[in-house]
Amino acid sequence: MTHPSVPTLRHFEEVAERYDLILCDVWGVLHDGTRGHAAAGEALIRFRGLPGPRPRRVILVSNAPRPWQGVQKILDGYGVPREAYDAILTSGDLTRRLIAEHPGERVYHLGPERDAPVFDGLDLTLAPAEEAQRVVCTGLFDDYTETAEDYRDALAAFRARDVPMICANPDLVVERDRKLIPCAGLIAQAYEALGGAVVYAGKPYRPVYETALAMAGELDRGPAPEVSRTVAVGDAIRTDIAGAAGYGIPSILVARGIHAEELGVTAEHHSLGDIAEWLAAQPVRPDAVIERLVW
Repeated sequence: MTHPSVPTLRHFEEVAERYDLILCDVWGVLHDGTRGHAAAGEALIRFRGLPGPRPRRVILVSNAPRPWQGVQKILDGYGVPREAYDAILTSGDLTRRLIAEHPGERVYHLGPERDAPVFDGLDLTLAPAEEAQRVVCTGLFDDYTETAEDYRDALAAFRARDVPMICANPDLVVERDRKLIPCAGLIAQAYEALGGAVVYAGKPYRPVYETALAMAGELDRGPAPEVSRTVAVGDAIRTDIAGAAGYGIPSILVARGIHAEELGVTAEHHSLGDIAEWLAAQPVRPDAVIERLVW
């Protein structure tokens, strides 16, 4: 049993009728970085098919540092059905808006080449580090072998020139093939520790929730859904749950994600046990916990 104020759900169906909109995390809920979770996709399809006075909507909200089209292509490859969601919003989309506020700048891309589409069509010049007016950090160049410590000298050089940074992925780690992989958030934290100025795009910050709710309203050509009828589903306390709590949105924590080792559910035969002590130690609590997103 978990703490009585944080119930454990066996199935999302138990609470689905309460909501008109799901803001669903992608990495950790719908896939693990190598394959899709079929049961999660099926749960979202079932939710979207529920009757009600307002259409049931699902918006995938991802801290992926690339435009939504790239995330959709990845999900297609993992076998996540497009019928499971209505729209996708990424931190890459929000990053593009932030970059567009500074037209004509010389920008240094700190991150892997696969994230380069975040710059497509924008009024900027990609420049070497020593010439940059702004840094856009999408991740580590090699997230399998590097750590934030490998960037200490580069960050110190940016700080010496007071170069501002946009962090295109506030996540610290993500799960990939049952391993935790470092993300751009670690670099941004290290830069802030040096006194560098960082603007974050994505969860847990308010603009991503404002944008997602507005998107849901636009889908139905009406007002945004009520916050009380919206639920955030995610696997990360620091981003998914804290961000929802800060905006006043109910949330459900998926245990089999980045916290799986802490919660003792790393193997298939493991089941979720008493996590009240773990929850009590967290800076925020979800409204419910579910082992994995299933109907």
